[in-house]
Amino acid sequence: MKVKAAAKINLALDVTGKLENGYHSIESVFQTVSIYDEITVELTDSGISLTCEVPDEFLSSDPIPCDERNIAYKAARKFFDDNNLDIGCRIHIKKGIPSQAGMGGGSTDAAAVLYCLSKMTGKEIISPEKLGADVPFFLTGGTAYVSGIGEKITPIADYSGYFVIAKGKEGVSTAEAYRKIDSLVNPVHPQVNKLVGAIENSPENAYKYFGNLFEDAIQLDEVNTIKSIMLECNTHSAVMTGSGSAVFGLFSSFLWAELCTDDLSRSGFYVEICKAVNKSFIEI
Repeated sequence: MKVKAAAKINLALDVTGKLENGYHSIESVFQTVSIYDEITVELTDSGISLTCEVPDEFLSSDPIPCDERNIAYKAARKFFDDNNLDIGCRIHIKKGIPSQAGMGGGSTDAAAVLYCLSKMTGKEIISPEKLGADVPFFLTGGTAYVSGIGEKITPIADYSGYFVIAKGKEGVSTAEAYRKIDSLVNPVHPQVNKLVGAIENSPENAYKYFGNLFEDAIQLDEVNTIKSIMLECNTHSAVMTGSGSAVFGLFSSFLWAELCTDDLSRSGFYVEICKAVNKSFIEI
């Protein structure tokens, strides 16, 4: 079975506290977008094997482990263990989502493996949040208000729009990003609840509430450069996604999005035009 697995962006992302177990509580609006990894899963008699195709431009920021350390491998192992299945599988991942970008590339791969194995075996998916906080969201995708540590997912009205997404060479590990969040003094928090209300009632104004607390914490020069280029190209809003380091800009015109893409590409950044999509997986 082969699927395309969507990336996500955080239209808004706030960190609201740190829990006793070391996790952080968040409030966010997640949105799946039309940048995809391709995941192929084939059932076998035993064992799990995983192979990857990774574009050269992604390798500089974060070498992707193509072995039992990969979250997609862990997803298959967990699925078989949870359902007492004495079988195996071969997994192949063709990366189209940049890593260390805040776009959920690893989590969407894991969710795709769970989705495929469930479809092929008829067995259920159990406790996907144990693989990672973003994994449950990718089992549905679309537009959602997300809280807790990422496990509380409330679908909201589908958002739509063209985005330009760009990323430099710098990557950010999630653990490092949260350490920097913890050291912020009197941060200005994004208004996530107002964003949810705008998406539901006046989506044309939703961009006014886009924001990400991690931008203040991380302060990457490449993020600031990308945002400046996007703002010169008439983007409604330019915001870093996740814990970094990709930036998305919302455009009302495909023409302006193309012009911005050209400018960012000439400046040496990874860049793609995409749109909001209402589900994570496309079977191919």
